[in-house]
Amino acid sequence: MLKFPPLPKTATAPFCPSEVRGTVALVQDVPFWKKLRRFAGPGLMIAVGYMDPGNWATDIQAGSQYGFQLLFVVLFSGLAAIVLQELALRLGIVTGRDLAQLTHDHTTGVLRAALWVAAEISIVATDLAEVLGCALALKLLFGLPLGWGVGLTACDTLLVLGLQGRGIRRVEAIILALVLSIALCFVVQLSLVTLDWHAIALGFVPRPSALGSHDALYAALGILGATVMPHNLYLHSSLIQTRSVGREVAALRDGLRLARADTVIALLLAIVVNAAILILAGAGFHESGHRNVSGIEDAYELLAPVTGVALAPILFGLGLFASGQSSTFTGTIAGQVLFEGFLERKIPCFQLRLITRGLALVPAWAGLAYWGEHAVGNMLVWSQVVLSLQLPFAMYPLIRFTSNSRIMGVFATRRPARLVSWGLFIAITAANLWLIVELCIS
Repeated sequence: MLKFPPLPKTATAPFCPSEVRGTVALVQDVPFWKKLRRFAGPGLMIAVGYMDPGNWATDIQAGSQYGFQLLFVVLFSGLAAIVLQELALRLGIVTGRDLAQLTHDHTTGVLRAALWVAAEISIVATDLAEVLGCALALKLLFGLPLGWGVGLTACDTLLVLGLQGRGIRRVEAIILALVLSIALCFVVQLSLVTLDWHAIALGFVPRPSALGSHDALYAALGILGATVMPHNLYLHSSLIQTRSVGREVAALRDGLRLARADTVIALLLAIVVNAAILILAGAGFHESGHRNVSGIEDAYELLAPVTGVALAPILFGLGLFASGQSSTFTGTIAGQVLFEGFLERKIPCFQLRLITRGLALVPAWAGLAYWGEHAVGNMLVWSQVVLSLQLPFAMYPLIRFTSNSRIMGVFATRRPARLVSWGLFIAITAANLWLIVELCIS
């Protein structure tokens, strides 16, 4: 059995969580917006997980099949993400420990192992979406076969090596550039299609009847799993500790306000991007009669004839590649958070990255070999459904810890926040169980 050395109290490597905590100190006696400018970053790192290739696949499929009807699911998922990420940042700032570490501290035996395995499954499912998304982008832009593209995604470990010793702020700057690239690509693409703003506005109004069929619920759960990602809850509780906040009550409150503002702004951007993907699919495909667009590749092929502009699919492919690469960085750090927190052991980032990417390459190649390249869209959607199934396993300890005054002190969540959090937990768990039952009897 592999044995790893114990995690040292003070580490020296690049940008992994245990090595960058407290690296950005707040400056007092300056305006709030100046504090926020210095504090901002963790929210953006989290937001990229909400616009990865898995989101593209689920939003495109939902938009092409149901038009704008499921926009309220995108909005609900985004707002649920804001609620849960606020709990994660609160946990990290107040306790000085992340969700994985606290889960290790407060659970034992089979329960601890089960929660760790569930969290690792979410990492692999996320990485699978990144692998397939980047490979698909390489095929769309350069004609590279998907099998070769999947293999080339292993080379992104070189990106991790290249960032050794660069610090968290350098990583955040790269992420910002990639996110802005994704947003710009969709702004241009939306300008190329005719938009029915009245129908779009109605799409944001919740309609339970829109989820009446098995396929619609499946699409909605895919959107939910692609948006509220389990590993992001662990990641955020760790990344927020890269900001040095005093331990006094007033300093903690100040830190919480800044972290909350950073998160809300970043996740609102993610909601806009996800809505833009679904709106593009609804306006470009559903409204033009192309209602069976089941994957990203189909969307790429149809964009030029639908919009009448040859640049549209190129922008689409570039945005997809930027999406996959930005998620690679955060996936690497999330994997380190889980490994260090649950096992209290250390392994170099690039080695862990190779292990995680290897675990994602196997199902990617196996799926392509068994179902063929045309099944990439369904594989992406299923990876997001798996994330939805894993979500309650991360939500439960997070809600329990943040509600516990012995852990959180005066910063324990109050009754309204607890009711909302447990309501989300029950709703998501019930939807997952309903889907499992439906799949078993169908």
